[in-house]
Amino acid sequence: MFKRLRSDIQCVFERDPAARNTFEVLTTYPGLHAILGYRMSHALWNWNLKWLARWLSTLFRWLTGVEIHPAAKIGERLFIDHGMGVVIGETAEIGNDCTLYHGVTLGGTSWQKGKRHPTLGNGVVVGAGAKVLGPIYIGDDARVGSNAVVLKAVPAGKTVVGIPGRIVNEKDIDAEKRRAKMAEKMGFDAYGMSQEMADPVEKAIYSLLDHIQVQDEKLEKMAKILADMGAEKIEMTLPNLEDAVLEPNDPIQAAHLKTHVSNL
Repeated sequence: MFKRLRSDIQCVFERDPAARNTFEVLTTYPGLHAILGYRMSHALWNWNLKWLARWLSTLFRWLTGVEIHPAAKIGERLFIDHGMGVVIGETAEIGNDCTLYHGVTLGGTSWQKGKRHPTLGNGVVVGAGAKVLGPIYIGDDARVGSNAVVLKAVPAGKTVVGIPGRIVNEKDIDAEKRRAKMAEKMGFDAYGMSQEMADPVEKAIYSLLDHIQVQDEKLEKMAKILADMGAEKIEMTLPNLEDAVLEPNDPIQAAHLKTHVSNL
């Protein structure tokens, strides 16, 4: 028991640079308190003292803001950072060396008996406010982004973001070329930020923008050919991007938007 306690304390030092000493961790970290309460209530649950186990887990929920069902299965060195609002359901299973941030829910999607909560492999990190729902498996070393809602299994080593959760992959050379190409076409980066992960929605938007650009080029050629044949000249000047975006009635809001676009 003391060996496991030392292990739980050590994982706090490894994953929270704010931790200064053992006494501070033992007395001020509600995530650690919640884990200690779970260890005791889980033992009571296995001894078939189920009411006492539930009462103890409820007591620690009041004290820490973390609700862990005593029947849940939690491995070694779980780190619950901040803790407030974390919910871990009855049939949830968590592997070793996992990290949960505040507001995380490992919940169920059914009222039926049996396995209805997620299983997390080893080394999984679940960001603040994320919801992992249903009897799904999150593979080893997977990452769940903040506020994501995950309803499907996640392979090992992958990162899932968004609502509903979608897997993102590392950017490749083609994605970087596309970003540079769109910046050249439009005069600014469409998203105004740099990411280490390629969002599939971003890829789809870039594909649509590529398609629109090709259409514009073909229309310009058609307009030129028609003008050369004697037809009425077609005006192909497109509206300026800032003119298309900055149309609020509030001049202060317009100034803020204009500054934001110019910074991009």
